[in-house]
Amino acid sequence: MQEACPRVGAGVAYARGAFPHRFPTKMSLLVVLPDEPAGLVLPEALAQALSGAGLDVLGLADCGSFARQVEALAPRQALICLPLVTPALLDALRTWSGQPPCALSLASAPLSGVGHEELIGLGVHAWMQIDALDAGSLAALTARAQARWQREAALRTELESLRTRMDERKWVDRAKGLLMSARGIGEDEAFGLLRGAAMHANLRLGEVSRSVIEAAQWADAINRAGQLRMLSQRLVRVAAQLLGGIDAQRARVLRTQSSERVQQNLDHLAALGLGGAGIEALAQAQAAWSGLADALTAKPTAAGLADIDRRAEVLLAAAEALTEALETSGARRALRIVNICGRQRMRAQRLAKDALLAAALKEEAASARLVPTMAEFEAALLELERTPLSTAEIRAALASARDEWLRLVGGVQALDSADGRATLVRSSEALLDTFERLTASYEHSLQVIMS
Repeated sequence: MQEACPRVGAGVAYARGAFPHRFPTKMSLLVVLPDEPAGLVLPEALAQALSGAGLDVLGLADCGSFARQVEALAPRQALICLPLVTPALLDALRTWSGQPPCALSLASAPLSGVGHEELIGLGVHAWMQIDALDAGSLAALTARAQARWQREAALRTELESLRTRMDERKWVDRAKGLLMSARGIGEDEAFGLLRGAAMHANLRLGEVSRSVIEAAQWADAINRAGQLRMLSQRLVRVAAQLLGGIDAQRARVLRTQSSERVQQNLDHLAALGLGGAGIEALAQAQAAWSGLADALTAKPTAAGLADIDRRAEVLLAAAEALTEALETSGARRALRIVNICGRQRMRAQRLAKDALLAAALKEEAASARLVPTMAEFEAALLELERTPLSTAEIRAALASARDEWLRLVGGVQALDSADGRATLVRSSEALLDTFERLTASYEHSLQVIMS
């Protein structure tokens, strides 16, 4: 054995246990031998030791194919018989980052303390001196390696289970906090809702909790994208106010606030790490906003107002596409209600904007859009009033929106008078505030989140 083993380098062999008292179940062994120019050959002395230990060699390979053979044949243990620990062996062991898929035992020349530490870190479970390798020591070596690997595997499983439970606990706590805030309920009631949903859906509590958080995040993203639609129209309406001298001081404040809000929403959406269609739609919205922002810096003129309106329409279309992409990505039907409610903010601003453009610029296109916009607003308001996703707070807000909508329509009908135009501006802002609150209520509504 002492004559044969020094020639042993890097290769692989698989063996089956023959001693029931040592290996009650079949065990496949990976034996590492040198990469010889003439091909891999199992040394006679090592073959006798394996046979004496009740192990039959099934195959051979070198260090270069070590990891691939483990993956392909899934042995229960790898026996590395190598006079010197080579860089090729270390590279092969690094494949598993210290967590090999089977037990590893090593027979080599004496190692330094640092060498032992490195091999332990790479996942080697047992070591012995190569010139002492015989049937008895080989059986003991592989038994030690197997026992240690099984122990480590059990500890890893336990650790992963603990991590999973801790992760689930975080999701559950976040979901409880969300439900408590959204619905004004206590912790016990929020937990009961999550547990009931998990039982009903036959899912783990952590999975249901995570879905609640993700649904809320999608709802928030859709709300923010929907705000871009509204803001595109509001900015044109504000520009028309400035041109017409309608509450100019307030209009300048709204222009600044609205511009900042557009940028904040775009920045927030960009930080979400959207994929596919969402990234493309967001890029188009960002480009559209860049063009509109430049136009807003100029002094209001009739020609400039028309240019602002054209650029705002581009942003509106981009925001609409972005909202739809997010709604599709969210894959939650109830999020459609958030989208519908959010779109009402835009329609109120669009109606006021077109009315002011029709009055200031005598735009036929703006006048032509008034009736369709009013029809769309009315249809969406009816749908919201009939949806079962409702609470007392939501119903009260919808009733207030209905009253303010009638005042806005009255302002459109009295567009030729200063009072009518002032009513138009006030009602469009009041409707904006109402639908902001409504959208937030739907976004955080228990029924929407749990759908």
